[in-house]
Parts: sequence; structure tokens; C-alpha cells
Amino acid sequence: MDEQTSLLGLFTSSFLAATLLPGGSEAVLVGVLIAYPDLHWQALVLATVGNTLGGMSSYLIGRLLPDEKTILKKTGGSSRSLAWVRGHGAPILLLSWTPIIGDALCVAAGWLKVNWLWAMFFMAAGKFARYWAIASAANSIAASIN
Repeated sequence: MDEQTSLLGLFTSSFLAATLLPGGSEAVLVGVLIAYPDLHWQALVLATVGNTLGGMSSYLIGRLLPDEKTILKKTGGSSRSLAWVRGHGAPILLLSWTPIIGDALCVAAGWLKVNWLWAMFFMAAGKFARYWAIASAANSIAASIN
């Protein structure tokens, strides 16, 4: 696979991993970084942008939900995510990268009509931090092997 195809796959994987669909993008990021170490920053940016856009698609779903019963169904029947977003506002979206609760937080933020710019900012910051940590670990492992 060439560089462009690898980056496109990373973007797609990152986007889909942040939607309500199951999946992960961490292995794809590590694979791209091992195959193309010179694409470190491009890979980090594309993974972050793709994952943030995926999170914003969940946010949009939340904006379109009509009532609390529907949102509880979409978030797994728990009002905990609603309470967290009500209590902490947009900064709670720093945790949007976490498995299971991350999607629910994004949907809840949309339903509660959290300012979309702040929502996107905090989502991106949290997702970038996660990908940066993964990329740093992958680079350390690759350096110790070589």
C-alpha cells in the first residue's frame, strides 16, 4: 500500500471509529507509522481530524433526536452521559475518545445543544492527545527494534 492510500485508510478508519459503529483506528495508526515513519505529523493530523469529524457526526445525531427517551435508547439507556455533559459542559468532551462512553457523550452534547465550536475543540483536543500518546509509544517501540 502506498503512502496516500495508507493515509486515506487511516482517515476513514478514524472517522468510522468515532461514529456509533464499532471499530478502532489505533492499529491502523500504528501500522501507518511503522510503514512510513516520516508521515508522523500527517498521520496524527489526519487521524485526529477524521476522529473529530466522526464524533461531530454523533453530535449531529444528538441534535436531531427529538426527546430524552430516544437519546437514552441511542446512548445505551443510561442518563449518565447526559448528567456529565449537563454538569461539565463542552470540556467533558475531552473524554470523547474513550470506548463506549465517548460516543454517548458526543450524542448527549448534541442533544443538549452544547456550542458546536466548543464541542469540536474539546473533542479534537482529547482525540489528538490520545493519538499523540499512541504514536509516541509506537515510535519508541520502533526505535528500540531498530
